[in-house]
Amino acid sequence: MENPPIVHIRDAVEEERETIADMMVEAYQQYADVLPVEAWNAYRDSIRQSAFSSLPYARIVAELNGTIVGTVQLYLSSETAYGKPEMGIHSPIIRLLAVSPAARGLGIAKLLIQEAAQRSIELGATTLNLHTSDMMADAVRLYEKLGFQRDYPTDTTNGLTLVKGYRLDLPGSALLTRAIS
Repeated sequence: MENPPIVHIRDAVEEERETIADMMVEAYQQYADVLPVEAWNAYRDSIRQSAFSSLPYARIVAELNGTIVGTVQLYLSSETAYGKPEMGIHSPIIRLLAVSPAARGLGIAKLLIQEAAQRSIELGATTLNLHTSDMMADAVRLYEKLGFQRDYPTDTTNGLTLVKGYRLDLPGSALLTRAIS
């Protein structure tokens, strides 16, 4: 039986931002055919720009065989994550979880979320939040499998799109206490 690949989870370094931006765009490219061209171009540009932003508390990457194959950004509040203090989220939020299409199915997204959750606990947080839309059905299934629950009061909109809030209660979370396959 072949050994599973070893994935290293670590903080990104400054020199990797262009690589991270390229990998994130590659990961999100699947939505280019779903969104209108102008919307996709704006989304793609915002994804790229996020790799160079100073707003995330942490930019976490997954590395496999010396190549960055995944990333997630950890923010400390809705103000830093979205520029929306009125959302009232004063606990960590993950954004732009991305796994290279070539590395999907290896559990990398779960490892990145686990790392973000562990760091949130170390910050004294009791919840980890995220936002997504129905367009990202595979991601929604993953989040729900990992224990995230809908957090309706944090729903927002992006144009006509409902952006759904999700929350993971960290104390005793199965994500951190047992293996989830």
